[in-house]
Amino acid sequence: MEFPVWRQRLRAAQQREGRSPSARWLQLASVALDGTARVRTLVFRGWTGDRQLNLYTDQRSAKCDELKVQPHVELCWLMPKAKQQFRLRGVIHLQSPDQRLDACRQAWTSLTDSGRALWFWPPPGLPFQTDADFPEKVTTDQPPDHFLLLQLEITRVELLELGRHPHQRLRWLHQEGGWSEQRLNP
Repeated sequence: MEFPVWRQRLRAAQQREGRSPSARWLQLASVALDGTARVRTLVFRGWTGDRQLNLYTDQRSAKCDELKVQPHVELCWLMPKAKQQFRLRGVIHLQSPDQRLDACRQAWTSLTDSGRALWFWPPPGLPFQTDADFPEKVTTDQPPDHFLLLQLEITRVELLELGRHPHQRLRWLHQEGGWSEQRLNP
């Protein structure tokens, strides 16, 4: 499968970042139930096909209710070593184990035991309780019901290259025939 130009550029930028967290950490911007903006950092978990980006989250978090109401989101992914910022826009699809057991199981098994433990902590965003259990490792092969695979179906990508003068800005739009590219003013 030949990937779109923007995917090739993103991969090259990730490689320049090496083992830096910036190669995997990105920001998800969405709209809260009250209409205000929300942004949080998530971890990039790979691709499905040429334009579905994978993330994982806890269904008990507020963002899941928000994404069900307004699934149109944008990711911002800054690659400081490459001096590039990628903005990826599209629609989020929430995939739970009862909907897509095979995909969620595969995602779950890709996590380390310490990574799986996060889904056995108390629900995110609730008041902290000192006697709550926060396990450091979990070895179960079955994802809990609140483990969600988020798949962003990307419809628009913008790349801002900050290492040039003037900065270069490119936009790719997905339509039925594939991707179109246009250069924009930075």
